[in-house]
Amino acid sequence: MTDELDKFNNETENEIDTVSENKNDPDTKKEEDPNKPADREEVCSMCRRTESQVKRMFVLHPGLCICDDCMQKTMDTLAGGGSLSIMGLTPKNNEEEDNNKKGSFGDLAGLSNLIFGDLPTVPMNQRLKKKKPPVKKEEDIEAKFDIKNLKPPHVIKAELDDYVVGQERAKKVMSVAVYNHYKRVFDKNEDGIELEKSNMLMIGPTGCGKTYMVKTLAKLLNVPLAIADATSLTEAGYIGDDVESVLSKLLVAADNDVERAEKGIVFIDEIDKLAKKHTTNSRDVSGESVQQGLLKLLEGAEVEVPVGAMSKNAMVPMTTMDTTNILFICGGAFPELDKIIKQRLNKTSAVGFLGELSDKYDDDRNIAGKVELADLREFGMIPEFLGRLPVVFALDSLKQEDMVRILTQPKNAILKQYKKLLSMDEVALEFEDGALSAIAEKALKRDTGARALRAIIEEIMLDIMYEIPKDDSIGKVIITEDYVAKNGAPQIILRSGSN
Repeated sequence: MTDELDKFNNETENEIDTVSENKNDPDTKKEEDPNKPADREEVCSMCRRTESQVKRMFVLHPGLCICDDCMQKTMDTLAGGGSLSIMGLTPKNNEEEDNNKKGSFGDLAGLSNLIFGDLPTVPMNQRLKKKKPPVKKEEDIEAKFDIKNLKPPHVIKAELDDYVVGQERAKKVMSVAVYNHYKRVFDKNEDGIELEKSNMLMIGPTGCGKTYMVKTLAKLLNVPLAIADATSLTEAGYIGDDVESVLSKLLVAADNDVERAEKGIVFIDEIDKLAKKHTTNSRDVSGESVQQGLLKLLEGAEVEVPVGAMSKNAMVPMTTMDTTNILFICGGAFPELDKIIKQRLNKTSAVGFLGELSDKYDDDRNIAGKVELADLREFGMIPEFLGRLPVVFALDSLKQEDMVRILTQPKNAILKQYKKLLSMDEVALEFEDGALSAIAEKALKRDTGARALRAIIEEIMLDIMYEIPKDDSIGKVIITEDYVAKNGAPQIILRSGSN
């Protein structure tokens, strides 16, 4: 019986090798699953390792692949069973061997269906892109992202000016930090000098443009961007997202291309919610513990990341990502940080000629620009975390004139969007200067930053957008200051020739 089993194993392995060798044959490729993208790696249906992580991958039938190690373990299990009758396999007689040259125990497809038939196939969104072969120097690659095509800081800032109003210092700091970071990424380190990462910490009130600046920056650089919310992160083992989930989002943004994701940008918003809780006796699983978990990501480490999922489990394939060249940008509003800054600045206030008024900084809307690391430590951020964010800068609060410029100047300004919407109905839209000032004044009272502008414009334009499609005679609509203040109606101009 042992001799028959050994013969069966040898014949089966020979058939598997034949399938593997014919995999690269053009005629064989035509029989593969036509819906499978050619740039995706196969995934073992048993251990969930990818094609690049194993020696060989056996394609038993479309959607079902087994790696070399799992196949060997399966064969060892069969060899230790002692009897093939348990598996439902019986030897064929000599006459059947003459009619079927595939082996004494049937074809490979029957065996694969018997042993591996119940294994689930791997969804396409959990398959990594195949690594591209090294490009030859003589080949011309369009839009190649390298040190020669890296935009200098003044060009990055000029392009940011087209989309972001104000925040001159913030745009300057961010442009220089990003430029230095990608110089570090492309550095070959031939002289032995290693450049440090330029991770950033942005401080600013809600609606001042933190997320919008990062989105615009990633779009201009054409790199993948992942935006994560720190409020959903918890310590490993608790309900919530682990810190590695931010890398899973980046991998998805890079279309499961690990090499491209390792040069991307991760923006962690609401980072101030991770501050240490000073008035609690319970375990702080969503505060200081998450800061500790983020340390290895910010510094640079090889992390196991699930592909196509936010959590790790046995049914999700894993891949390794190196965070050394990933730029991390953290942002938060840091409420009541201004009180900590004022308390530090007012330590010198006293009675006398050199004394200062205790309310000197009460009307300073941009007091966050005077922040120091000691203030952030007092707020609840641990020093190890702050040490990995060397670039710290604050965004200015928006003024009324900034609000007016946001309405009109950027390439995708809100008013330009509505003008485009009405132009599809062949109607022109115009806002008076007084109306723009009134809208900006309303937005400042709501104290939600630039987000308030959209809400106010939606409210103003609701009736107009509803009524215009009814009347084809309308040619132009002018929004007046009285209409914004709800003391009048918009000015309607009919088309020439209309009654």
